[in-house]
Amino acid sequence: MNAPTQLGHPGPRAGDRFTALPCRAHPLEVRLAAGMCFERAVVQGFAEAGFSAGYLRLSGVAFDRLSYVIPAPAPGDGRAAWYSETHVLGHATLAEAGLHLGMKNGAPFLHCHGLWAGPDGQQRMGHLLAPDSTLSQEVVVHGWGLSGAALAVTPDPETGFDLFAPVTMEDAGGGQPALLCTLRPNEDPHVLLAQAGAPLGTARIEGIGSLVNTTFEHGRLESYATEVLLRAGRLTGDTAILNVASVGFDGAPMTGVLRPHANRICITAELLLIGS
Repeated sequence: MNAPTQLGHPGPRAGDRFTALPCRAHPLEVRLAAGMCFERAVVQGFAEAGFSAGYLRLSGVAFDRLSYVIPAPAPGDGRAAWYSETHVLGHATLAEAGLHLGMKNGAPFLHCHGLWAGPDGQQRMGHLLAPDSTLSQEVVVHGWGLSGAALAVTPDPETGFDLFAPVTMEDAGGGQPALLCTLRPNEDPHVLLAQAGAPLGTARIEGIGSLVNTTFEHGRLESYATEVLLRAGRLTGDTAILNVASVGFDGAPMTGVLRPHANRICITAELLLIGS
């Protein structure tokens, strides 16, 4: 098997290759109201549930307008990859997605990767643009509110991007023991997850991120930058099983279980590990 591809990044390599902050994950039902931008609906829904940070699993969500981007080749400024032009679907249905609610400059900020389809039924995938997307009907979705840690957008010298990074916040107690975790570029996610998740031992893994290509147990998505949704993840000691959806430059998603030790992080991975 060929060694996984490594990408060049414009800045100095950070010493720590993952960050994992202890937190508490509180299972939630979140009501998303129709008729407003998706970002506002999510922030309002979390606030009604008593939280300003968390992670949602989305499915069966109807949009009047769904805007998104997919990965695109490097822009020529040293950064390893970029984003495509904006794609817009009318009357779209989101089949499956993961969404982090965190902060940027003290204000709420969302990061969402998912799978969806427009009226033609063709499955698409990408990075959802929450401020430019609108729900067509109210929906209740499930996820976790977080206390003790949250994601905050921070300049990242290594990649040249502003990225989510875990920061400490007030711990409200209760909930389930968890870790809010980010992984660094060019690293093996299976190795880092075993290291980061060691305090929990066994955990459910939720989150989104990017990979250099995506190598599955059966098949490979050839694109040196891909965006990934973790559909199901489990950590048991040193073993992580990661079932993902991934999309690259051509916009055609692939799904499957990642082949252990055959993948590398492209820009980042933003993960919530929930102890069990």
